Amino acid sequence: MIKNYKSFDLKSLNYFILALKKPAIYQKILCPLFTERQIEVTVKRLDLLHPVVQGNKFYKLHYNLQAAKELGHDKVLTFGGAYSNHIHATAIAAASNGLNSIGMIRGELIAPLNPTLTDAQNQGMALHPMSRSEYREKDSPTLLERLRLRFGNFFLIPEGGTNALAIKGTKEILNDQDLSMDFVTAPIGTGGTFAGLLASALPNQKLIGFSVLKGQFINSEIDDLLQKHKIDPKCTYDIHTAYHFGGYAKHKPELIQFIKELKQNSNLPLDPVYTGKMMFGLFDLIEKDYFPNGSKILAIHTGGLQGIRGFEQRLGIEL
Repeated sequence: MIKNYKSFDLKSLNYFILALKKPAIYQKILCPLFTERQIEVTVKRLDLLHPVVQGNKFYKLHYNLQAAKELGHDKVLTFGGAYSNHIHATAIAAASNGLNSIGMIRGELIAPLNPTLTDAQNQGMALHPMSRSEYREKDSPTLLERLRLRFGNFFLIPEGGTNALAIKGTKEILNDQDLSMDFVTAPIGTGGTFAGLLASALPNQKLIGFSVLKGQFINSEIDDLLQKHKIDPKCTYDIHTAYHFGGYAKHKPELIQFIKELKQNSNLPLDPVYTGKMMFGLFDLIEKDYFPNGSKILAIHTGGLQGIRGFEQRLGIEL
C-alpha cells in the first residue's frame, strides 16, 4: 500500500486515461485447501491500476469526469462518509482532470481531519458537513436545488459513484483474459460494480457477490439497478449476505486475523470494509464445497486500501 499519497504527481491529465490501458495485474493465491479441492483462485489486482485512485473507483469515475468536462462543468459535487473511498478517489481524480470538487460529508468534520479527508482537502476538495437527517435526503430534488443555489452549477456524482456512467465503466473491468474463468467474485456496496460485472460476464460464468451491508435488501437494490439500467445478465449469479461481520465498516476479530494471515502468507493486502470480507467469504465457501472441484475463480480486488490508515488510527489495530 502506498503510504505517501502526496508523492505522486497528480497534474498529468493523461495518466488517468492511460492507466485504463495498462495491462491488468493478476495474482494467483496458493493454499493447501485450494490444492486439495483442485481449485484455482486468481485475484485481479485493480488496486494496482492507479497509484491512488484505486480499484473500482477508477472505473466508476472515468466516464463521469469525462462527461463533466464535455458538458463544460468546472466542478463536481458528491457525497460520502468521513472515511469514504469514494470521497478520497473523487477528490484526487477531479484534481488530476483539472476539476474542482465539493464533498458533502455525513456527520461532523472533526479536527484534526482523518487521513482520508486530509488527502481530499489537500487535493482541493471543499469539505462540507451534513447532518445525518439531511444526508438521508441527499437524492431529493429539493436538497439538490438548495445545493445548486449554494455552490452554483455542478456535475453531480452520487454517493459511491453508482450511476449509468459508473456502470458503463465497470462493464469494462472484465476483459478477454477473464472470460475463461468459471466464477467471478466481488464485494458489493452500492452495487454499481456488481451491476457492471453482470452486464459483461458470459453465460458459462457465475458471478458471486459478497454484500458488506447487513440485511437482505441488497438483493432488491441489485434488481432495481438491473431494471433501471436495462441490464439483462447472461450469466447466473448469487449474492451472499452472511459475511458482513456486523454491517458496513464493522468487523470482528476473526476477520482481522484472516486479513493479517493472508497478507503474511500471500502478500495480498486487503481492507476490512470490502475486499477482506469478500476473500473471507470466498475461503469459507470453498471449504464448504460450494465450488465444484477444478473450478477457476477470479476474485476482483476493488481497492479501498487507503481506508486502512483511518481504521488503524481509530482502533489501534495494525493491518
